[in-house]
Amino acid sequence: MATTTASATTTSPKLWAPGDWNALFGFGTNILVNLLVLTGLLQFVLKMPTELIYGRILPALGLMMALSTGYYAWLAWKLAKETGRDDVCALPSGISVPHMFVVTFVIMLPIATMTGDPIKGWEAGLVWVFFQSFILMIGGFIAPYIRKITPRAALLGTLAGVSIAFISMRPALEIFLTPAIGLVCLAIILVSWFGGIRYPRGIPAGLVAIAFGLVIAWGSSLVGLDVGGLSLAKLGAAFSNFGFSLPVPAFDHVFSGFTYLGIILVTAIPFGIYDLVEAMDNVESAEAAGDHYPTTQVLTADGVVSLIGCLLGNPFINAVYIGHPGWKAMGGRIGYSAATGLIVIVLCWFGIVALLLALIPIVAISPILLYIGMLIGAQAFQTTPTSHAPAIVLAVTPHLAAWAKVQIDGALGAAGTNAAAVGIDKMANMGVLYHGLEVMGGGAILSGLVLGAIAVFVIEKQFMQAAGFAAAGAVLTYFGLMHGEAIGIGKGLGVTPSISLGYAMVAGFLWYCGKSLAAESGAKTMTTEPRAKLEPAE
Repeated sequence: MATTTASATTTSPKLWAPGDWNALFGFGTNILVNLLVLTGLLQFVLKMPTELIYGRILPALGLMMALSTGYYAWLAWKLAKETGRDDVCALPSGISVPHMFVVTFVIMLPIATMTGDPIKGWEAGLVWVFFQSFILMIGGFIAPYIRKITPRAALLGTLAGVSIAFISMRPALEIFLTPAIGLVCLAIILVSWFGGIRYPRGIPAGLVAIAFGLVIAWGSSLVGLDVGGLSLAKLGAAFSNFGFSLPVPAFDHVFSGFTYLGIILVTAIPFGIYDLVEAMDNVESAEAAGDHYPTTQVLTADGVVSLIGCLLGNPFINAVYIGHPGWKAMGGRIGYSAATGLIVIVLCWFGIVALLLALIPIVAISPILLYIGMLIGAQAFQTTPTSHAPAIVLAVTPHLAAWAKVQIDGALGAAGTNAAAVGIDKMANMGVLYHGLEVMGGGAILSGLVLGAIAVFVIEKQFMQAAGFAAAGAVLTYFGLMHGEAIGIGKGLGVTPSISLGYAMVAGFLWYCGKSLAAESGAKTMTTEPRAKLEPAE
């Protein structure tokens, strides 16, 4: 035993394993998709100047991600050295996908539209990340206590909700919009990563899928079928963005964004807490897969690298990703994380993202994201007691509500209207309970966690603990952190006091159930107390 301990502390872990190739292409293509989507939002939605996108934002983002992935590779190396294990997998990290859309459509786009200046929108986004960074750093010290009192089914259940609604649904829809590419690439991914089939010479399944997608897309383009939406004209135009740009300080732009502080804080605080809980869930997910990482260090690192990126001009926050069990199952260990960060620096500092945006059909990458969504959704059920399955389903429902609301809002926005103009009552008469989606889906990750925890403790007949989470739900809802995305008191600021009252009543009911059960148990113990027995004579 002593020999094992000594080798664990003196042997340096391998920085690269054969499975890191699979994880690199899988995780790397995941990051690539996010980079392509993010660049598209900046260029086509926010109408930002290309020199700002490729000369300021992407270089800062590349440095932030390299710092993040490098740090998590070091944490994995440290864990492997301390434990002597060779199966430790680094936490995946990158741009927070939900927040990528939130900061674009809730912060930057409205301010850019209001001022007529996309630069002002960019500056507001920087301030938004500035505040979220500090929330993560401070919250890192309380997150371990939250993990200790919260059931795993609640933590992983709300994570499964994010996975199903916001990770799996979009790529699944994209696959069936372009099935000639999407379904073929999905089959390539599934037979390798679920079915165990190895491709010739050990070529990673992610690379095989992208290669087939490229062949189908460009082959169809050459014969005039246009499957995948690629063209030589778009590819040629992308070369104009080549160049070399290093990140430079953007302190003046950060402080200029403080003009819009009132608008920013309304969403920055609740979404900062969202990031806190999401990161905590993802650390729990990694632990369920066998790798224990210190929650405080993870959250503090996210906050620090996000702040560095923000001060250099990146308006997108860093986050630990869901998906650790997936990359670990592929054979990913330490090297895939650091290698991904180095590749992102090259893509962002040399303007190569624009070229890739015109070269690769996005639908060829979508099956990889769907695979990760499938794996994370399944993990919630596989690593918790089967009796807790109903609690996981309950934890998922707020995310389904949030996803449905996003779809409805997007459809109405495309038609030049909104739910209020159409009429909430009219929508309800047609079976679309928009207001129900709005209040249930608001702050979904916290709502899912609280509802899941209540259900787990009820299943286990631990009614006092269930009452505690219901009371927490009442407080969080009253201040707008659940069932609403606005901080404040009173209906005027968008919180829902009636739902808060409902949680308070549930807390009282559960407390009464706990007291009754305790009294009944005590009475039963007294009546069944065994009588003293006489010792037999010697």
